Amino acid sequence: QVQLVESGGGLVQPGGSLRLSCAASGSGLITNTMGWYRQAPGKQRELVAIISSGGNPNYADSVKGRFTISRDNAKNTVYLQTNSLKPEDTAVYYCYANVYRLTTRRTYDYWGQGTQVTVSS
Repeated sequence: QVQLVESGGGLVQPGGSLRLSCAASGSGLITNTMGWYRQAPGKQRELVAIISSGGNPNYADSVKGRFTISRDNAKNTVYLQTNSLKPEDTAVYYCYANVYRLTTRRTYDYWGQGTQVTVSS
């Protein structure tokens, strides 16, 4: 069974920073694309950042220059460094991973439970 475990959310003031982490656990898995989505109150879920298995990142325009996504393939972990946080960044942040399962030789999409990020003065 594959699980994505997220951590690092919290309450910060505008201009502050947080580092989110998400680790994929399980046997017989290879993580492909991983990323972060977020959903603010009353809004649809949106892509924040994604990173390929080779480490190539892409960002939403709203966070470009402020957030940095990275990964540690040895740990099956993806990170999101959030800097210069704004109130509009307030949302539940969800980890995403596309995972190749060796047992079935198929890929599957997995989601974390979400971690709350609140930016408020």
